[in-house]
This record gives sequence, C-alpha cells and structure tokens, in this order.
Amino acid sequence: MPTTTPPALVKGARASRSTIALKMLMAVSGLVFIGFVLMHMYGNLKAFGGHDSFNEYAHHIREIGVPLLPYEGALWIIRVVLIVALVVHVASAAALWRRANHARPVKYVVKKSKGSTLSSRTMRWGGLTLLFFIIWHLLNFTIGKINVQGGPTNDPYNLMVDSFDVWWLTAIYLVAMVALGMHLHHGVFSAAQTLGLTNNDKARRNAKTLGAILAIVIAGGFSLVPIFILAGVITK
Repeated sequence: MPTTTPPALVKGARASRSTIALKMLMAVSGLVFIGFVLMHMYGNLKAFGGHDSFNEYAHHIREIGVPLLPYEGALWIIRVVLIVALVVHVASAAALWRRANHARPVKYVVKKSKGSTLSSRTMRWGGLTLLFFIIWHLLNFTIGKINVQGGPTNDPYNLMVDSFDVWWLTAIYLVAMVALGMHLHHGVFSAAQTLGLTNNDKARRNAKTLGAILAIVIAGGFSLVPIFILAGVITK
C-alpha cells in the first residue's frame, strides 16, 4: 500500500532547505565583503605615505582595466557587485531573523547564552550598526562627499583628513570598527560552518582562529588612519 509523506513534514523539509539556502547566500555574500574590506583597508593605509601616495592610489583604482574598460568601469563593476552582495546579505539576514522569531513566538523566561560568545549574540545589532555606518560612509566619502569642516571635497586625501580631524566623526568610525571586528569574528566561523568547513574539532578551532585574526587585522587596520589623523600624526 503506497505511503504519503505528511504535509507537515513536506513543509518542514522545504523550510529547512530554504533556510540552508539563505545561510549559503549569507556566507557567500559575506566572503565577498571580506575580500573587499581587505583591499579597502590596504588602500586606506596608503595615507601613511602622504598626500600624493593616497591620491595616486585613489586615481589608480579608477583606471583599472583601461582601455579595455572605460574610466571607472572596473570600479562601477565592483560597486554593482557590492550592492548586490549587500542586498543579498541583508535580505537573507532579515529572513532568517523572522524565521527564528516565528519558530519561538514565546520567549524563554530566562535566556541562556551558555556556549555563545559576545560576537555571536550581537551579530544582528552589529549588522544593523554596520548598515547605518555604510550609508553614512558613502555619503561622507563617495556619493555626497560631505566635508563637515566646509573644506573642498575634490581631493580624497584632504577630505579624509578633514573628516577624521573631527573627534566625533572619528568616534563614530571607531565604534563601527568595533562592530565590524565582532561581526567578522563570528561571521567567518559561521560562514565556514555553513560551507561545511568545520567538520571536526581542529577545523572548528582553525575557523575561530581565522575569524579572530581577520577581525583584529581588518578592524585594527581601518582604525589606524583615523586615530593617527586625530592625533595629528597624519596631516595635510
């Protein structure tokens, strides 16, 4: 006699596959951002070489692929890829967040966080912090080129120095870097887990170590320039 799978089990299996797909999208889009922030951090550190060194770098990235691509062609390709990755990452995170809330409509009286880390517990709020920071960062340096000191905005190096010479802008930036470091710390491990790269204790330890290293290197590297500008070491 043929048997049929109960509708509840079919629905649960579909939801499980969908959840796995969302986590995969988050992992892949997250890796795209890790590659970008590493390159972006390297470029920012050119500020230690002075005005010409930093501006030459800013000009060079606009000429990548020329004459095969038009001026700023490669840069716009990178921007489109990043926008798509950002939309995918945020949309997947929001969908997973909603599913987690619907799966447990009644909250625990005592919420236990045994075995979890501060980085894992703040992933969602850290992600929101980074999203708002990205919007401001684009307005400050790319889309709007806002110079809060009223100076010129057509010189990348001077705009950067003018911005981070303001203490509250540097403070906002450093808070965002703390959020970025914590997001990377857990996000790298979570991505490795989703991609099936944490199948044993050694692999899990390696993933956690890599997450910690990337968090320190990237967040720390980004923090150096604004700190040294505010301290008066990097000047116009």
